[in-house]
Amino acid sequence: MTEKINLRSYCLIDNMQPQYSAMTGTVAQGDIPLAGMAQLFIEVAPGSEVFSMMNIALKSSNVRPGFQIVEREFGLLEVHATSIDEIQTAGSAIIEEYNLNLQDLEPPKIVSSQLISNVDAYQAQLINRFRQGSLLVPGQCLFILEVEPAVNIALACNNAEKASDINLVHYDPVGRFGRLYLSGSEAQIRSARDAAMEAIDN
Repeated sequence: MTEKINLRSYCLIDNMQPQYSAMTGTVAQGDIPLAGMAQLFIEVAPGSEVFSMMNIALKSSNVRPGFQIVEREFGLLEVHATSIDEIQTAGSAIIEEYNLNLQDLEPPKIVSSQLISNVDAYQAQLINRFRQGSLLVPGQCLFILEVEPAVNIALACNNAEKASDINLVHYDPVGRFGRLYLSGSEAQIRSARDAAMEAIDN
């Protein structure tokens, strides 16, 4: 086991929302999560530690693996289950094995946020080129959120969908920064924005 582990994020989601879970399922490397499931993301450095952490999670509880990613700087794992108790058991096993303390986690921070009203058709097309969720329709309101560590964008995304009837255009929890793109009416987007930012601030 590596001597020095930097636990960058421990992100627990209690109830995956329909759009969020559906989009997560389109990019999952392993088992596909479904709406209503609980979920845990862990982001760590050195990145290769996710292999040992995933081993611990799968052997300690009845969770299903969705992601096991090692990228340039960090490693990311995701597990999900129908029971939040199973998720908490897996997370606790990893924390105990590595002798980590969740109180040592640095709180996530918002890097930037933008609200764009009445999106132009040309800009909508540019965003639709890379989106993995709903199409961004010209004239809608667009909200973009950027957070660090990246994986916390998943919590912001899920909470935004809980709070408001919006369209999930895209979210990306991998890399240095996590990014979220939501669309809808201005009233819907303002409500979703507040919920997403509150999830990060709290």
